[in-house]
Amino acid sequence: MTTTYAALLRGINVSGHRKVPMAELRALLEGLGHRDVRTHLQSGNAVFTTDAPATEEVLTAALEEAIEARFGFRVDCLVRDGAYLAAVAENCPFDAAGLEGKQLHAVYASGPLGPERFAALDPEAFRPEAFALGDRVLYLYTPGGLGTSRLADAVLRPALLKGLVTTARNWNTVRKLVEMTGGV
Repeated sequence: MTTTYAALLRGINVSGHRKVPMAELRALLEGLGHRDVRTHLQSGNAVFTTDAPATEEVLTAALEEAIEARFGFRVDCLVRDGAYLAAVAENCPFDAAGLEGKQLHAVYASGPLGPERFAALDPEAFRPEAFALGDRVLYLYTPGGLGTSRLADAVLRPALLKGLVTTARNWNTVRKLVEMTGGV
């Protein structure tokens, strides 16, 4: 069975550090036996198709190992199929159509984000900013953008996300990855 996936790389090509050129990332994914490899932006978004009957976790581990072998440093990755990405977009509890892409983010996680992680936070203290939990995703509404968000600082603290790999994408990228993986 052929499946299309998105690979989400965390923390690459930021301020000239941990450089992973997109052409090399595409070649690396092709070297792993994937087809129809495409990238989006320079921030670590790749889409590929595979016939391999592998789980997201197996695909993620293979990609992380290949990146470390090729570039000499570890990059945390998440691999998600197009159906999952479409479900994340469809199940967004915020008015995504009425917002600018920079105001809404999906923080993808390697595992469940139960409400107990965030129980000590008072959501009212951060209004009008807000967050909601979904299936291995945290939806984050930041009207002023992520860079100045007090809520983002609070919910993305390593202590709250301990044991998880997370990576955030703005809503423009969320929509583009759904489109690229055929989830539209």
